[in-house]
Amino acid sequence: MSDSRALAKTYLEQQRLLGGDAVILERGPGTGDRSPRITTDAPAPPDPGPRAPGLPPPGLTFDPPSGDLFATDPVQQARTLADVAALVAECTKCRLCESRARTVPGEGPGDARLVVIGEGPGRTEDETGRPFVGKAGELLTKILGAIDFPREQVFICNVVKCRPPENRLPQYDEIAACVPYLFRQLEILAPKVILAMGGTAAQTMLNTKQSLGALRNQVHRFRGIPVIVTYHPAALLRNPNWKRPTWDDVRIARRLLDA
Repeated sequence: MSDSRALAKTYLEQQRLLGGDAVILERGPGTGDRSPRITTDAPAPPDPGPRAPGLPPPGLTFDPPSGDLFATDPVQQARTLADVAALVAECTKCRLCESRARTVPGEGPGDARLVVIGEGPGRTEDETGRPFVGKAGELLTKILGAIDFPREQVFICNVVKCRPPENRLPQYDEIAACVPYLFRQLEILAPKVILAMGGTAAQTMLNTKQSLGALRNQVHRFRGIPVIVTYHPAALLRNPNWKRPTWDDVRIARRLLDA
C-alpha cells in the first residue's frame, strides 16, 4: 500500500471513529486503478412519489399575486367574464388600441374546465371579435374534437386582446398592459387545466424566457392550475411535422382533465 493511500485510510478511519459517515475504499475494476472510491451513507433525496400513469414530470411554477379584496383597480373589481370583456372593449393602455377594429376578449362558458390561450388576435379575429377563427381556428376545433372536447365547452382567449400590426409578436409592454385581463379571467374561471399554445402564451403563463421546445413534456403550474405547453395551430399549418407532438401534448391535457 502506498504512503498516500495509507494516510488516506488512516484519516478516513479516524473520521469514522469520530462519528462521521461510513466510508468504503475499493479498488477500481482495472488492476492498475488504485484510486480510492469513496461512498457515504448520506440519505438519498426524498422521493416525490409516483406520478400518475402517462403524465410527464413537473415543470415550472408561477404564482403571481392576486388582487386584494379592497383593490380599486377596475380589473380586480370585475366579477364576471362579461365585466372583463367590457373593460377590454374600452382599453387604451397600449398602442395596439390604435389600429384595432375590434377587441377580442375571448369566448367560452363560465364553467369551462379547459382554457386555451394563444398569442394574440389575427386579421380574421380582429374583424370578427372572436378568438381562433380562420384556418388556425378550424384546426384548433379539430384538435379539441380529437380529445372529445367540443370547442363550445372550452374557454378560448389570447395573451393580448388586440391584434398586433401585421401579426407581429406582442411586445413586452403590450403584454404587461394586457395580461391583468387574462389573469382575472383565469381567476373567475378557475379551470382544471390550461393549454398554452405557442411560445408567447407559454412564456407569459410561466414567467420564463425558455423556448417552447424546452417547456413541452412537463406539467407546469400557474397558481396551482396545471399548464400544458404545445404548438400554436398557425405553426402547425406552416409545419405539419409538429402535429404529432401536438397530439401528444393535448392527450396529456385530456388525462389531466380526467384525473
